Amino acid sequence: MEAATVQMFQYSSWTDLRNFEGKTRGSLRYTQRTKEDKRLRVVALALDKRRDHRQRSVSDKNSSALLDTGSLLHSPFDEEQILKLLQKKAEEVKPYLNGRSMYLVGMMGSGKTTVGKIMARALGYTFFDCDTLIEQAMNGTSVAEIFEHFGESVFREKETEALKKLSLMYNQVVVSTGGGAVIRPINWKYMHKGISIWLDVPLKALAHRIAAVGTGSRPLLHDDESGDTYTAALNRLSTIWDARGEAYTNASARVSLENITLKLGYRSVSDLTPTEIAMEAFEQVRSYLDKEDGMARPDGF
Repeated sequence: MEAATVQMFQYSSWTDLRNFEGKTRGSLRYTQRTKEDKRLRVVALALDKRRDHRQRSVSDKNSSALLDTGSLLHSPFDEEQILKLLQKKAEEVKPYLNGRSMYLVGMMGSGKTTVGKIMARALGYTFFDCDTLIEQAMNGTSVAEIFEHFGESVFREKETEALKKLSLMYNQVVVSTGGGAVIRPINWKYMHKGISIWLDVPLKALAHRIAAVGTGSRPLLHDDESGDTYTAALNRLSTIWDARGEAYTNASARVSLENITLKLGYRSVSDLTPTEIAMEAFEQVRSYLDKEDGMARPDGF
């Protein structure tokens, strides 16, 4: 079931991806909203009853890594039901996207790549990781090496070039952006050609997640090596958040992992699976499209 949930995509080159044409927009009508929301609540209750509490007490260090790897804590039956709901939500939203792409933004370690792959698969879109595209453009040089040998400014220029190409040349893609993509206004110009989705994860959860997998691939976390790995990561993340936090609010839709945790009755955000986060992302995109459609209709219609 894990393979059915997260298929490991091979990153396409620029010439591999077809140039999809957008569809003519129409008014949004989500006639199945109440029915699907009710089904989601029923499944959530079933998950609570079926969950093995001893399994859910896994340590923060281990559970925080689950989002990055795509591992699932639910039984195959539970996950099958969630996947069916995810597919229904994707099919519900897709006709009203009119071919528009989706750009996932958020702090490092927020799960943009894992969740983005699941969303792309459900929509039948192509997935791109912006960092990978930059590495390809730099002849395979890793992000960490780009920062070390060329500096952050070169990386940011390459990041903007990648977003420009994605937004101008392609439709129907899901893009995982770098954590700092939000700090350049020009990047928002490109991302707003599609729909941007902010994965909002509490800093403490991010620090646990990053401490579990290490900071080797995250050059911006190398500045603070004091204390234990978790404390160092949390301190550095807090500094980065102070500089970027407000920029994330420019996103079209916000997916709060704390809100999902409360809605599903879990104990912590580390209990969430990538599929559940992807489902909430589709829900928030649907709400955004509803508002967009409402603003587009004249009063009285």
